[in-house]
Amino acid sequence: MSKVIAICNQKGGVGKTVTTVNLGIGLARQGKRVLLVDVDAQGSLTASLGYQHPDQLEETLSTVLGKVIEDKPLLPGEGIIHHEEGVDLLPANIDLAAMEVTLVNIMSRETILREYLNTVRDQYDVILLDCCPSLGMLTINALSAADTLIIPMMAHYLSLKGMEQLMRTIGKVKRQINPNLTISGILVTMADMRTTYSQEIVELLRNSYGSQLKIFDTIIPRSIRAAETSAEGKSIFLHDPSGKVSAAYEALTLEVAS
Repeated sequence: MSKVIAICNQKGGVGKTVTTVNLGIGLARQGKRVLLVDVDAQGSLTASLGYQHPDQLEETLSTVLGKVIEDKPLLPGEGIIHHEEGVDLLPANIDLAAMEVTLVNIMSRETILREYLNTVRDQYDVILLDCCPSLGMLTINALSAADTLIIPMMAHYLSLKGMEQLMRTIGKVKRQINPNLTISGILVTMADMRTTYSQEIVELLRNSYGSQLKIFDTIIPRSIRAAETSAEGKSIFLHDPSGKVSAAYEALTLEVAS
């Protein structure tokens, strides 16, 4: 059975998608069978892996969730696309926004994604869920389905303040839906550790949460190279193999795999 990891933070622009892509492909480079699931109606993960027009895709996460809700049989590999860098992708598009509205009004609404993933778990070693920047029903489904989560966080004061709300939501999910959910750690992203400000935020993070949670040793540096990968449809390992971001994601991959 695979390990399901949610990449989650209700704040946008903290590097969730870039982390999902590069951690997933990093694990695939180690020989792991990896499925990436786009749990965001904006389709950022889908676009970042080269599908720049996700709304033209006929089968997506919304399609398979709809079949689970209606008790319709799923075909093997339905909706899943293979990426050239060795990972599989279950894409998403704007249809997922309508699916989130549908989920609110059905039985077992928090566990539909978990029910779907249970049909494919034995085919993968790792499943990564790229969550949307909110704490709505899709994110609750992701937390319900996950074994553990990684929380990307920018080295900014407001990002640190937003952690309080996220931790309350995680606690509620653990109490009511998924008691086995754990937190793998907090990942500092887009940091310029040459500045006193970033250093102070990281120190404040460690002082605030270090006794309760793992703070990954790896810090993802700020770099335009990471942003460029989304337009290229490839990982940082292909786009800038000798760069500092590539080295950081390789180090993160080793931390997560250990």
